[in-house]
Amino acid sequence: MRVLVTGGRGFVGTVVAARLAEAGHEVATLGRAEADLRDRDALARAVAGFDAVCHLAARTRVREAVADPVGTWSVNAGGTINLLEALTAAGVARLVFASTGAVYGPDAPAGVTEAATPAPSGPYAGAKLAAEQAIGSAAAAGLGAVTLRCGNAAGAVELEPGRWHGDPDPTRLIPRVVATAAGGAALGVNGDGSAVREYVHVADLAGAFVLAVGAAEPGRHLVLNAGSGNGVSVRDVIAAVEAVSGRPVVVEHRPPADEPRALVTDGTRARAELGWRPARSDLASIVADAWAARN
Repeated sequence: MRVLVTGGRGFVGTVVAARLAEAGHEVATLGRAEADLRDRDALARAVAGFDAVCHLAARTRVREAVADPVGTWSVNAGGTINLLEALTAAGVARLVFASTGAVYGPDAPAGVTEAATPAPSGPYAGAKLAAEQAIGSAAAAGLGAVTLRCGNAAGAVELEPGRWHGDPDPTRLIPRVVATAAGGAALGVNGDGSAVREYVHVADLAGAFVLAVGAAEPGRHLVLNAGSGNGVSVRDVIAAVEAVSGRPVVVEHRPPADEPRALVTDGTRARAELGWRPARSDLASIVADAWAARN
């Protein structure tokens, strides 16, 4: 198929595009320079002629979303609606959407499934859920759509021998811990470091997108958790980086932040529907690849 990847030059999108090409698809990427999600005319031109779109373009920083909620809704929800209009006009039959496990909210139980009622607590997750709902309406009218509620993408991929592609975002935990171990500033940790999150290797996550493109069926909106199911604490991440790097991670503790104590999803349905099997989403492999990309 001819597949367009929005956000295809970002951390996850770059690997998604590479894996789609390896799977035999004809792939193009779309960045904001070519078509902002809020520009309907540019989007209409960009999607013409494609069979499927993997939609990863978004504002992804939670704190940025809190500071600029209207901008976040404009891009993540409004931009997705604009994309749906463009897909309908161009006759594009398949869409795979990158959502987030954060839609389940701060009180979700460990191993939360897709059957749980979403309860997003901030503008980032709220806008993602609104986009999901718009996609569901489009699917009811004939679009084949898969939404992947992604865990925290992490790790790195060697796209070519000696050319590693890692997470460039210094605000995310694993890049921050790796940077500290490499000699950077002390790691600021909110509270005691017991907050638990779910990380999924970027290569595994990209594999889910490839499988989802093939699984999109007309008139169906398939919503799947795309996470590792492994809950790890901040302290676990620090220990793993110290073990891989052989270097200490200097920590500065800060007052606890108002954030979920834990967020871990159940990926059973993605395994059943897509045949998806994360291969490198254990913490040791994620950290080893992140360290290799840094060094």
